[in-house]
Amino acid sequence: MSPPDALAGVAVLLSYAWLAAASVVLTVVDVRTHRLPDRVVLPGYAVGIVLFAIAAALTNDPGPLLRAVVAGAALFTGFLLLRVVNTAGLGGGDVKLAGVLGLFLGRIGWDAVLTGLVVAFLIGGVSALVLLALRRARRSTALPFGPFLLAGAWCGILTAVVVA
Repeated sequence: MSPPDALAGVAVLLSYAWLAAASVVLTVVDVRTHRLPDRVVLPGYAVGIVLFAIAAALTNDPGPLLRAVVAGAALFTGFLLLRVVNTAGLGGGDVKLAGVLGLFLGRIGWDAVLTGLVVAFLIGGVSALVLLALRRARRSTALPFGPFLLAGAWCGILTAVVVA
């Protein structure tokens, strides 16, 4: 592996290490408060874009960076539309987090994006059904969706690593 490739790998690794740390903080905060604080979510855009741009420059391959930006924008826009359609559903923090996770999943590939998205909704839906069946929640009970988004994203990331 050439030195530029190794440095690019370090930049990408650092970005996912940041995401791992932020994931723990966001999960704990969202479960406790039903909030995803901007001061934790929003830096994810800068961390991802800057470190992915460094990797792109070092490898002379802008493809993963461009795909990451498109995926981040697509998930942000899609979740924003879901929020507009049903304001009682997703919160603004979920919308912003979806954009960040789209960025990180998009860096890996479209399969990771799709896996992360589908798994998030699956485990969120199954969890809601279990809580309803156990009478621990009602249809009107608000559940934090951030932890499900994060779990789905990590499933997408880890699946891509295992399959590759």
